[in-house]
Amino acid sequence: RSGDRKAYDALVERYQRTIYNVAIRMVRDRDDAADVTQSVFVKAYEGLAKFDDRFKFFSWLYRIAVNESLNLLNQRKRFEGLEGVDVAETADEGLDDETVERESSIQGALMLLKSDQRAIIVLKHMQGLSYEEIGQIMDLPVKRVKSRLFSARQALRDHLRKKGVG
Repeated sequence: RSGDRKAYDALVERYQRTIYNVAIRMVRDRDDAADVTQSVFVKAYEGLAKFDDRFKFFSWLYRIAVNESLNLLNQRKRFEGLEGVDVAETADEGLDDETVERESSIQGALMLLKSDQRAIIVLKHMQGLSYEEIGQIMDLPVKRVKSRLFSARQALRDHLRKKGVG
């Protein structure tokens, strides 16, 4: 907050990979995820004076990342629709073909969800956040987080079943 560039650089170093991982799972494009990540840190830097110390810094940063990802998806949707988006390749080295295929099916089904449903699944199941942390990030009470997560899981399951994934 005092303008210490080294402190800011340390924050970027500490959270950059995590924020990028949220963005890539949300927007499914490496270039867009990199843009979102950069935008998150610019907005965080500009808004640091407004940061409320009652909340965790990383929750605040996640919230910015989710909002930036959702904004990008909404812009993209207006111009081309999600069905035209190429899904980024994120298969891990050393995984067997069946695991890679299953992961690809899940990622494809995630892209068929509404952006807020995708966000809540990414935060819970891919980032491992608690209901409370998700509530802070998405500005929702814990009960609503649980309810929306349940609905998002149902929608994901339905999309996977349509693809023939059990």
